[in-house]
Amino acid sequence: MSKLHFLSVRGLFSRLSVLALLALPLTACNTIEGAGRDIERGGEEIQDAAD
Repeated sequence: MSKLHFLSVRGLFSRLSVLALLALPLTACNTIEGAGRDIERGGEEIQDAAD
């Protein structure tokens, strides 16, 4: 394997790693938002049952 090929594979891996790290907060926000909606619906069901 030539040194140039190794560097290009390494650079590609580095770029993909950075993209994955940047995408993590986006998925976390979506997950937290969904959890918040689920908790809110659960609270509404409890209020309806109490009435």
